[in-house]
Amino acid sequence: MSDRKDKMELIESFGEHPMPWHHGDEQRQTLIADRATFGAKMEQAAGEPTRTCLTEDIPKAKRCTVIGGCGFLGQHMVEQLLARGYAVNVFDIRQGFDNPRVQFFLGDLCSQQDLYPALKGVSTVFHCASPPPFNNNKELFYRVNYIGTKNVIETCKEAGVQKLILTSSASVIFEGVDIKNGTEDLPYATKPIDYYTETKILQERAVLGAHDPEKNFLTTAIRPHGIFGPRDPQLVPILIEAAKKGKMKFMIGNGKNLVDFTFVENVVHGHILAAEHLSQDTALGGKAFHITNDEPIPFWTFLSRILTGLNYEAPKYHIPYWLAYYLALLVSLLVMVISPVIQLQPTFTPMRVALAGTFHYYSCEKAKKLMGYRPLVTMDDAVDKTVRSFQHLRKVM
Repeated sequence: MSDRKDKMELIESFGEHPMPWHHGDEQRQTLIADRATFGAKMEQAAGEPTRTCLTEDIPKAKRCTVIGGCGFLGQHMVEQLLARGYAVNVFDIRQGFDNPRVQFFLGDLCSQQDLYPALKGVSTVFHCASPPPFNNNKELFYRVNYIGTKNVIETCKEAGVQKLILTSSASVIFEGVDIKNGTEDLPYATKPIDYYTETKILQERAVLGAHDPEKNFLTTAIRPHGIFGPRDPQLVPILIEAAKKGKMKFMIGNGKNLVDFTFVENVVHGHILAAEHLSQDTALGGKAFHITNDEPIPFWTFLSRILTGLNYEAPKYHIPYWLAYYLALLVSLLVMVISPVIQLQPTFTPMRVALAGTFHYYSCEKAKKLMGYRPLVTMDDAVDKTVRSFQHLRKVM
């Protein structure tokens, strides 16, 4: 299997944020192309006037593009945007669903030539594409989350986009130790827990640093945590697969650590509110905002509700957090030692232990105050909706 095919399959397997693949140095050279002639070059490269399905009678303020719009979060975002009267373009690596009201643009996120037609004529861009957090490919994360996002910023400017809303992550301030009701003024993690978090920090800094009211280019970042809901290709399917293999009998720690899990519709709601409130006269520009269900729940209680809702047993036995962490650390050290000979990617890592055994929940007060955010769906209703959507995974009793 070719290297490119391997990379493509890796991205395709992650439904939350399917991501156009990126090329190397030649695309980086494109990124710094002469901005004075870029727009003309893009129109010429397209071979025809820029495509758009954006309804002519919809004002530009309600015309948008969702980057990564064929993924888990992206599809929910497209649906809610359409329901609220927006005209929507989607940019992604392939068309993952059909909708006659949506114009699909397929291509490489690091190619301005590919991206420009999808952004021309829209006011707002929602950038919700990223590789899966549990991958260990540092180069992939850097190219996608950082290089790709820099290209998004530059292409937005060239295309006349006024607002860029980034899907970031609350993990940018998490270092594997307890965070209780964390606010946005906490510093970025100096020791990020993984390559995903490391590059999400770079990505968020780039987007917020590009905020330029004088040139009518406004940016903000939304930091969700633990996104779940119908059509989630990761959390529920992986959880049920582990339960089938008998791997969900133990919980790490005492089971009391509170964590934020956020229903996908609430995440989308936060993005749209940010776009609608972002203007030169508001305090949203160049800032990040936590968006959660605002109902912290014990990590193992949440997983247990999903499991029992689908007729699987909840974890019964406890492993002390310190023991689990040091065992995972030992495994990681052994993997590092043998890496010159054998390449392994362990699933039992210190990062996963920290995610499962520590407190990490975040304050939404800033989003409530500045954009009027309130979760649309409660945790109880969100879990019920999610469980009902996965009846095909229910254990037959």
